[in-house]
Amino acid sequence: MPATRDGKLWRSQFYYKDWQGVRRKKNKRGFKTKGEADEWERNFLQQQQKNLDISFENFVEIYFADMENRLRESTIINKRYVFDLKVTPYFKHKKMCEIQTSDIRAWQNELIKKGYAPTYLKSINNQLAALFNYAVRYYDLRDNPCRKAGSIGKSKADEMDFWTKQEFKEFLPSMDSKPEARMAFLLLYWTGMRIGELLALTYEDIDLEKRCITINKSYQRLNGKDMITPPKTSKSNRKISIPPFLVEELKKYCSMLYGITANERMFRFTKSFMEHEMVRGIKETGVRRIRLHDLRHPYVKSTTKKYLFFLVPTIQLS
Repeated sequence: MPATRDGKLWRSQFYYKDWQGVRRKKNKRGFKTKGEADEWERNFLQQQQKNLDISFENFVEIYFADMENRLRESTIINKRYVFDLKVTPYFKHKKMCEIQTSDIRAWQNELIKKGYAPTYLKSINNQLAALFNYAVRYYDLRDNPCRKAGSIGKSKADEMDFWTKQEFKEFLPSMDSKPEARMAFLLLYWTGMRIGELLALTYEDIDLEKRCITINKSYQRLNGKDMITPPKTSKSNRKISIPPFLVEELKKYCSMLYGITANERMFRFTKSFMEHEMVRGIKETGVRRIRLHDLRHPYVKSTTKKYLFFLVPTIQLS
């Protein structure tokens, strides 16, 4: 039925059949114009269809409504970000059943022109390919046009840059006035943990007697919300052995955490704070610029030696 006046605004009321074939009434208020109310009804009814004769943007909503029950909230937020900014604006009004390989190639070329990193290009392309795989599997799309179009970018980044022990030693004094940042950088460099794993650490995760740290969660701040999730992969649940000098550094740091409970986060800041401090420290000391993530690279490279603390020299860090 057509939209109706609702005071100064407009109301959309209509009947539809749900996924079980039951006839239901939909009623939504608050539209500024009749056109907005009618468009909302069209989009809603399209999303109830079981075929692909619908717009790309409406199929994206079907996809997310399903996947939100199966993926972590942080994963959904990141996928949404990619679709909203890099994918949906291009295919928005095209019908799913009409998108061809040539359309995918044209979209890929537009992305390539923007100069994104190869790994980022690959990630964006994979998100669109996943959507079409979903359409193939559950909505009887004949084939995935992304497969014929081929991929873009590459899965692995070029060899990471990283600091030598001497460079890290030169950088560290720039954090002397901020002990929480100093401790965080020490842990990132000498344990190889990821930034999200570091920021999720609680007091009970650290066993100074056994000289080990338990990694079993990760922290992110998304849309202004603190989120604690499982680590990146199941293999990321692990115990990290730490060298004696780092145990002493941790004892000093923990002694400053007055009143902290066993399950409170030890580092109450975000990744952006760490990135800001890293840039500040690089400017102050003149060491080579690297990414925050690259701090863990020396440790990762040394894992074939089994434990890092066998390789740690006796050096004065402060």
